Amino acid sequence: MEKANVYFIKEITSENIIKAYQALKKNLPGKVAVKIHSGEKGNQNYLKPDFIRDIVTHVNGTVVECNTAYPGARNSSEKHKQLIKDHEWDKYFPFCLLDEEGPDMELDIPNGKILKKNYVGKDLANYDSLLVLSHFKGHAMGGYGGALKQLSIGCASSAGKTLIHTAGVTDKQQELFNNLPEQDKFLEAMADAASSVVNYFKGNAIYINIMKNISVDCDCDGNAKAPCMKDIGILASLDPIAVDQACLDLVYNSADLGKNQLIRRIESLHGVHTIEASADLGFGTRNYNLIDID
Repeated sequence: MEKANVYFIKEITSENIIKAYQALKKNLPGKVAVKIHSGEKGNQNYLKPDFIRDIVTHVNGTVVECNTAYPGARNSSEKHKQLIKDHEWDKYFPFCLLDEEGPDMELDIPNGKILKKNYVGKDLANYDSLLVLSHFKGHAMGGYGGALKQLSIGCASSAGKTLIHTAGVTDKQQELFNNLPEQDKFLEAMADAASSVVNYFKGNAIYINIMKNISVDCDCDGNAKAPCMKDIGILASLDPIAVDQACLDLVYNSADLGKNQLIRRIESLHGVHTIEASADLGFGTRNYNLIDID
């Protein structure tokens, strides 16, 4: 597979998100879903609505999110919709909770390593293309969170999240914590789920990772630790595997000593294996050209 182009801008501004998007020279057709992380109640690190407002407006997108599978302020549609209001996600642009109502949409994964199906919010079917806008940071279960996490856990419904986290054992939330699998199987299930969403949109997707407020904890943590590294920049690609790999490489190659905290988190959970498994599934590549567009 040829190297993927990953475009990089060091200065993190709303305007530069658009600049990174435009560097890809691809217009997303039809109705555009902009996948974001709404941020758990109490989290201080997530990307805020006013910061991403310009790019959402630029693509004429609808911001989308799904419910969680664990206790918190986002594990039911009623609570999640209230948090959406509290975090002002519905202030600037349309917002769609993809799995507000069932039944879920089922995506087949015939060549999956662990999963043979994925459950996503049924309203994903209302969109023709996808802009995955990811906050790159650590993650308590995946090691790190970026484009692949947004595609997999992020797009999955509550049942789909449970299926991924249990490596296909169950989609019942009440059974989640009694069926946690070996770590690599969970990461491979993430890769499987990500592949199903990539294949569903048939190339009509763009991936932008923003390396800002880089904590060892995910935006799903209501008590996330403060950022451990200085901001690094904005990366954009048509390849979700390449953009995540580029982010990891920037962390490892950074002179910021705070990187050691994040690297420990990633390596303790074998986070790179999501990228390895995804590349093995063939829906992208780990090899990339990093193109500076400052």
